[in-house]
Amino acid sequence: MFTRGIAAAAALLVASASANSKRGLVFTPNSTFPHDAYIWTAPPTDLTWYYNYKPLPSQVYSNVSQSDFEFVPMLWGAPSDINDSSFYNTIKTLIDERGVNVTHILTFNEPDGPGEYGGSDIDPEVAAQVWVNNIVPLQEDYKALKVGLPACTGAPAGMEWSKNFLEACSGLISEGETTKKNCTFDFVPIHWYGNFEGLASHMGEYSAAFPNKSMWVTEYNLANANLQDTQAFYKTSAEYLDRLDFVERYSLFGAFRSDVSNVGPNAAMLNRDGELTDMGAWYLGRQATGVDPNSGKGGKDSGAVRMPTPRLVILLLVSLLGLVNFA
Repeated sequence: MFTRGIAAAAALLVASASANSKRGLVFTPNSTFPHDAYIWTAPPTDLTWYYNYKPLPSQVYSNVSQSDFEFVPMLWGAPSDINDSSFYNTIKTLIDERGVNVTHILTFNEPDGPGEYGGSDIDPEVAAQVWVNNIVPLQEDYKALKVGLPACTGAPAGMEWSKNFLEACSGLISEGETTKKNCTFDFVPIHWYGNFEGLASHMGEYSAAFPNKSMWVTEYNLANANLQDTQAFYKTSAEYLDRLDFVERYSLFGAFRSDVSNVGPNAAMLNRDGELTDMGAWYLGRQATGVDPNSGKGGKDSGAVRMPTPRLVILLLVSLLGLVNFA
């Protein structure tokens, strides 16, 4: 029994060490079944980072270190006061006072999209002013911080919005200057909810428009399709995103139960009872479960539990082996 326990602990360490550095979590908490949140960090998991559409990390992951499961803050939309700089202050406090090693920032979620579909619906000129008030000071204070261009929808209007935003932003920071200055960003996040051919084409369009920039695919899935097509899309797209060097990170939009999915039940990584579907298991780097997304009656807790950080698992393993004297 003791030997098997050691072997199991060692297996967890190997699984943690082999996590996919690109693959992350779009965290959308389930208030009815909060334990679902632990599914994504329970080993073995390929997930190494997450975002929650907010500037502050989710309390549910406070037991996991930033180095093991990196939180990426987001400036989701525009504040009611265009001169508000609270996002800047929040991130500064997060870094300087709470000691969180923030390395990347996401900005403006689908600013070209209407609010009823999850977009932040911001005029490019307004977004530019908010950027200058919040993002530019962060870039000046933290030279190593990497910032993403606003993540537009997959619609053609998204590219036009991005170009208008950059032009407006350049105009603001160039006021009073003898030469034109440009607002800078380090990577390009994109969203896509169509077939694989469309995803590849969309990525190519943005790569051509913003050459020499890395790309994050921060929301993607095949929405409202049958199970066979959805699974085929996942397999093809995951292999593609893993293979491309310029794709730095990606996060499948589907970390929720099928009965609350707004992209169709087959796109969800959990069934109605909070059990991992095949696609959910694949995304975590595990074997298929055989669980149909539409199965389950709902109303059942997933049973997922809060897990210790890999460092605590290492400490436990070392103590079990008798390599450390705690006396």
